[in-house]
Amino acid sequence: MFEEGNIVYFTPFYFKNGKSAAKPKYCIILKSVNGQTIIASLPTRVDSIPSQIPVKTGCVELPEINLNSFIFDTSTEITECGKYFDFNTFVYGHQLDFYAVDSFKDLYRIEGTDYEIFGKLKTELYQELLNCLKNSKSVKKKFISLL
Repeated sequence: MFEEGNIVYFTPFYFKNGKSAAKPKYCIILKSVNGQTIIASLPTRVDSIPSQIPVKTGCVELPEINLNSFIFDTSTEITECGKYFDFNTFVYGHQLDFYAVDSFKDLYRIEGTDYEIFGKLKTELYQELLNCLKNSKSVKKKFISLL
């Protein structure tokens, strides 16, 4: 589950802050740190990109408004097994977070029930995503140094 580049679909995902209700959610594993922690992104279909910017797969860096996003549009095959996201999907640099592997293992025990592996990002897309985040002014340095 914690292999870098995997897209995991949780049914439901329990948010760390406890303030948001649990709901089905995708999670992209960006980096495994010492096998104990992962850096991950919870992509969203919420489009916060200014309307004059075209929604197409790739990196959007808007330092003047402190916004970094990697977009997966619906026409792009994203996984090695040929899957697409059903909606335009956004990874925002300011939303990266650390997650403890042990906590995930406790919460999500049964593949096929608690979670499923949606697929592994195509190598080129995974590298583009990492480069987008690593070269951003809005991603925290603690993440950049590990990515």
